[in-house]
Amino acid sequence: MNILGKTALVTGASRGIGKAIALELARQGAARLLLVARNQQLLMEVAEEVEALGAEAVVLPLDLTQVVEVNVAIAQAWRNYGAIHLLINCAGVAHQASFLQTKLPDVQEEIAVNLVGMYTITRFVARRMVAKGEGKIVNVSSLMGKLAAPTMATYSATKFAILGFTQALRGELAAHNVQVMALLPSLTDTDMVREFRWFRWVMPMSPEQVAQSLIAGLKRESPEILVGWQSHLAVWGDRLMPGLMEKLLRSAAPSMRGDRFVKFRRAGVSVP
Repeated sequence: MNILGKTALVTGASRGIGKAIALELARQGAARLLLVARNQQLLMEVAEEVEALGAEAVVLPLDLTQVVEVNVAIAQAWRNYGAIHLLINCAGVAHQASFLQTKLPDVQEEIAVNLVGMYTITRFVARRMVAKGEGKIVNVSSLMGKLAAPTMATYSATKFAILGFTQALRGELAAHNVQVMALLPSLTDTDMVREFRWFRWVMPMSPEQVAQSLIAGLKRESPEILVGWQSHLAVWGDRLMPGLMEKLLRSAAPSMRGDRFVKFRRAGVSVP
């Protein structure tokens, strides 16, 4: 996909991976960025950086779990700014704890944001893309959507689900010239994971590396974009030696015994 002159909507755009993607799209010549997250102040700061790179920035402070608000905002944005050529679903929330320590409200929040929120905005945008006969949708999953991680049970479940959702949409929307892809970052070093207990032996990526991998994948039109050599190695290891990879994951996982619930939020979603 040629980004030059296109309009893109990025959810979770206030910081982290979402912010890095928005800025990289601006560098690549996108004409307009629609920036979505809950924190309006952070979005305004990102918008200033986007406009300094020569692209128009539109701030849409939204909670993706609020269906009516999202529907109205997308309808207004499409009417006011024209067609959305590229949708990047980056918004997400994750909690880290051993399964036996998890709390149902936190599990429900992960499902609401990671799945229902993504479904909601994708549905409203995809319908308009189909009517226009063109568009591209990128759903941000995770390496944990390929390899389930101890202490991240619900997060892994949502990321596996995103891959299934992406594959199904890819088949359904292909006839309408709407392409659907998945981006699978590994652990990414952002300010929102400072209290997160990292897995041993994992070298974190930077948000900028993830964004650059996305651009490269868009140019190749890859259905799934794995970020970094560690991700490729892990996926191939799981295909060839699944039992060994499961043992390695157990060994690498942080011990959560007796620890309090730890959580991180990505890209401004559900952040006060």
